[in-house]
Amino acid sequence: MSHKIVINSENGVTAAWRCAGLVRRAICAALDAEGVYLDCEVSVLFTDDEGIRAINKDMRSVDSATDVLSFPSFSFTPGDFRATEDMLDEETGLLPLGDMALSAERIKAQAEEFGHSVWRETAYLVVHSVLHLLGYDHLDEGEQKAKMREREEAVMAVLHLEK
Repeated sequence: MSHKIVINSENGVTAAWRCAGLVRRAICAALDAEGVYLDCEVSVLFTDDEGIRAINKDMRSVDSATDVLSFPSFSFTPGDFRATEDMLDEETGLLPLGDMALSAERIKAQAEEFGHSVWRETAYLVVHSVLHLLGYDHLDEGEQKAKMREREEAVMAVLHLEK
């Protein structure tokens, strides 16, 4: 597959450039694991807590920082990827899956909190976001969340970054 993964940063965050290869591998592993058979485009933004809080407030009317935000372009059924040609960008021929924003500050803090590396936390949040772009959610504490966690851990195992 030849996915287009655009990685940017703002507010002086430099983590994007140090982990660009990891981000690309995590996105590709998640897409492969979910049977995505089209070349896709995904935009990734690394920011700080202030930046992600502003995005969260602007896009979701939630005035707080978070670790990752996902903005899917389409509504897919979790675990049943079905895209049609009319979804492809006419100019690029790619499927624009959507955008994600990550807080570098939250990544570092959560890695320390959970006792693992910043690399693992980054990859986990990227995989988590890709699954959101593909229709997964965890709004309930039941079946949806369990299925999403199962898929996250399966992809993390492929990346050799399991717990």
